[in-house]
Amino acid sequence: MLSNRGKTIILTFVGNYLPGYKAGGILRTISNTIDYLCDDFEFWIVTRDRDLGDDIPYSGIKINQWQSVGNAMVYYLQPQSSGVKDILNLIVSTPHNVLYLNSFFDSFTVKVLLIRRLGWTSFKQVIVAPRGEFAWGSLGLKYPKKFAYIMLSRLLGLYAKVVWQASSEFEAQDIIKIMKINPDAVHIALDLPNKINSDETINVTSVPATSCEGLRLIFLSRIAREKNLDYALRVLSKVNMKVVFDIYGPVVDAAYWKECCTLIRQLPVNVTVNYHDGVSSIDVVHIFSRYDLFLFPTAGENYGHVIAESLAAGTPVLISTETPWRNLQADGLGWDIDLIKIDSFVKVIRGFALLSYNERLKRRAIIKSKIMERLLDPSVIKANRQLFKRRLLC
Repeated sequence: MLSNRGKTIILTFVGNYLPGYKAGGILRTISNTIDYLCDDFEFWIVTRDRDLGDDIPYSGIKINQWQSVGNAMVYYLQPQSSGVKDILNLIVSTPHNVLYLNSFFDSFTVKVLLIRRLGWTSFKQVIVAPRGEFAWGSLGLKYPKKFAYIMLSRLLGLYAKVVWQASSEFEAQDIIKIMKINPDAVHIALDLPNKINSDETINVTSVPATSCEGLRLIFLSRIAREKNLDYALRVLSKVNMKVVFDIYGPVVDAAYWKECCTLIRQLPVNVTVNYHDGVSSIDVVHIFSRYDLFLFPTAGENYGHVIAESLAAGTPVLISTETPWRNLQADGLGWDIDLIKIDSFVKVIRGFALLSYNERLKRRAIIKSKIMERLLDPSVIKANRQLFKRRLLC
């Protein structure tokens, strides 16, 4: 089946999409994939009519009908119109070559695969992208409930004969281990970053370590347990120089944020913490450019778009080893440290605070030159293109 423009059609289900931003990496990955591959494929997206955790729909969108959003066609579903029959009608009425399901646990994925298992309609090829949900930092939350679903889904064969997309070799191993599948069923295609112009110049300001303001640190992510903000606060409780720590991101777990607020109140007087709400993806790189260091001890990322965006701004990163971003120190991009070594996080911050103004500027220039080599890697685009072409050839 080809579209009117001669392109193959990818019918995509994802929990949240533009103009939202609170879903973080999954939303950005889909948007970026479309931006890079829209010349080869036509993406038709089914998603919810509101952002993650919101009670009201987006303004300015059309509900329950196809509309053009950027380089894709998007269908926004109301909660009352997201039942199995509604999704079945969408699948039947939308010509497509490939079904692309983003998330393992999202109800969209469960309903689509249940429809397939019950044989209510003939299906084209199916790709499932867990988007890091099998990493322990995510899987460990509400594990009994998730484990029960995994076992039931395997028993019922809901995921039989699908192709799995992994965003890294680490995620591929998680999928194979948890779902007990043949490695041949997994296609590794790294998440695509935002399209960043290598000639773009970002105004970067920096202050010496002796400034009365102190070292400027940033945490930018959803406020959720798997993002490990509490760990970052515990690191800062051990830092003895002046630090300003700005937190950006929507609160998606109120109970967890309350725990973090308790830790904030217990910080020493040399650490100043400011909270900002979530920010639009178009502003993220510019926000990073205002800071000296990105502190992000996440418990698990299948890619980590915010890491790429921090580096694109020239801001070094201090992250955990629970991401595909490894050996950063060797490339001068920052540090990736095992979470069991909290004192090593503290040591890096102390050492970084002692760098001179010129040393920090030099590091930023090195980072901005080296990161483009990673972000513009043509093999990553090729692997994503092959993911969909592989299904067409099956």
